[in-house]
Amino acid sequence: MTYRKKLLIGLCALLSGVGGAALATDSAPGERPRHVLPPSKDGNLVLGLCDGETSLEVKGVKEGEALSREQALEVTAQLMKEWRRKNPDARWDVVAQAPAPTPPPSPNPQGARSPPAVPQTPQKPSAGKTNQAEGPTTSSGAKGVAAGKDANVQTGHTYGAFSQRDEEIWAASTQAFVEEGNRVFHDAEALGSKVAVSCDMCHPDAANTHPETYPKYQVQFGRVALLRDMINWCIENPVRGKPLADDDPKMRAMEAYIYAKRKGVPLEFGKH
Repeated sequence: MTYRKKLLIGLCALLSGVGGAALATDSAPGERPRHVLPPSKDGNLVLGLCDGETSLEVKGVKEGEALSREQALEVTAQLMKEWRRKNPDARWDVVAQAPAPTPPPSPNPQGARSPPAVPQTPQKPSAGKTNQAEGPTTSSGAKGVAAGKDANVQTGHTYGAFSQRDEEIWAASTQAFVEEGNRVFHDAEALGSKVAVSCDMCHPDAANTHPETYPKYQVQFGRVALLRDMINWCIENPVRGKPLADDDPKMRAMEAYIYAKRKGVPLEFGKH
């Protein structure tokens, strides 16, 4: 065997070894990382938090059975208490909670509803005053627009000619979108949960979701993640549901709700 042939064989073996190591350590293409919770020797349900480490065995409830909302609230409260005990210095938003669990918003517009997710959405910058006069019209000098078409300025026409009705529609539509996110966030069934756990149980009023810190490196994924990636991580693991597509109306509404709850917080993307 010639030296050149031996060298080629050696290189092929080396590359095969590297490839095998990569396949052994990386997830399969398209596969999402999942929690591996310690099994119950009695076959009881085991629930875990988003950290992939904190878990709790639910005595008397078998794997595959759903909890009641009251049971789920009690279990998630115990899990969060344990997490906070193990992470005393973790960044945490203290949220005042009502003595009794707040019921999820009703999907029926005529039914009983929880308080609004956020205060009434403010209107466009004019705060209810018409901007129509600010845009060029026949009576306000539209003829002068052509003369100044090469000027590097914004005339105000494209985004300024709003009527009172336009602004009311904008405000009402935005508020409805946020409220739909509020409903889904509180509704285990809407999230597809198999254990009756909903997002609000660990994140009351969307606390500790920190949307202003995304995109950022997320240790659970081993890569940079967006807010929607973390929402799906929670849906698949603690909630035990199926992930939502990026353009799913439920995903979009929940993102809107979470951002609305953090309105006014400075953007700190990349900060864990």
